[in-house]
Amino acid sequence: MKLKRYAAPAVIALTAALALSACASNEGGAPAAEGADSGSALTGTLTGIGASSQGSAQEAWIAAFQTANDGVTINYDPQGSGAGREAFISGAAAFAGSDSALSDEELEGEFGSCAPDTKAIDVPVYISPIAVVFKVAGVDELNLDATTLANIFSGTITTWNDPAIAALNPEATLPTTAITAVHRSDDSGTTKNFTDYLGKVAPDAWAEEASDTFPFQSGEGAQGTSGVIQAVTGGDGTIGYADASKAGDLGVAKIKVGEEFVEYTAEGAAAVVEGSPLVEGREANDIAIKLDRETTDPTHYPLVLVSYAIACQEYADAAQGELVKAYLGYMASDEGQQEAATSAGAAPLSADLSTKVAAAIETIK
Repeated sequence: MKLKRYAAPAVIALTAALALSACASNEGGAPAAEGADSGSALTGTLTGIGASSQGSAQEAWIAAFQTANDGVTINYDPQGSGAGREAFISGAAAFAGSDSALSDEELEGEFGSCAPDTKAIDVPVYISPIAVVFKVAGVDELNLDATTLANIFSGTITTWNDPAIAALNPEATLPTTAITAVHRSDDSGTTKNFTDYLGKVAPDAWAEEASDTFPFQSGEGAQGTSGVIQAVTGGDGTIGYADASKAGDLGVAKIKVGEEFVEYTAEGAAAVVEGSPLVEGREANDIAIKLDRETTDPTHYPLVLVSYAIACQEYADAAQGELVKAYLGYMASDEGQQEAATSAGAAPLSADLSTKVAAAIETIK
């Protein structure tokens, strides 16, 4: 299968420009028929660094995009969101993957790959629940509310038979085993989303600001999503948080939303994003989302992350800009979103958000 350079129909609708519609039609918004030659003229190498949550999706996106554009090589290193943003800011990466959008402070700085006097933008490309994974002998199901979860990860609750956990799980036989709460040791957008959730939903138990860096010395630190999963899998009495695509065979806790305990689902994560406003004060093509953590609707799953592709509005190297625009366009396309759903269990962008994202990507130079 061959892909031409992507230009979404949503962009056409948003701009309402017939000239753009004709141009996009010529460039090709959908993949060519199987076995057909797309005539892709894209060539070059593209380097991305960032969120490990995007790892599985990036593998699928890269494989499909390189198959469709055989003159292109894309490298993505899942070092973590913080490392990705640092690499992008320094110019070591042409784009970053990050589970948190650029901060106002970061946006005020300079970006190594961007044209002089231009800024970077955030575009959502990956939506996923964060799973609270655990491994406790004799416990197959676990209910947790935000306050209890906060007290576990801050080190206030230290054993699995603590009365607060027992009250939420009256039918479970909870052992006296000590709790090992595993957190990310690296700067992580997943940590920022996790701590944002705790701070918003359980402010009396979690007074710390949302941060890429885990704020307590308690528990055990592990590098990357894979490190957290390995640490939880290798222990007993362990609990951690990770992108749901990596939960595997571990136990996954239900979290309390309103008056019910709910399992994570892609649909529940997508519903939260759909109902959340954009961050105010950003450029029109910078689509950062202020997630509604405090929903009480049990069809929603508020422990969710939105992972962004961070790119230049305009690249100093026009050829890199062309590659970034094409690749991000594929990631956000219907086909790209289906790849992420299939390979990583991600929730596809809603029609409205897809329109906004496609329009933002179209502005990249």
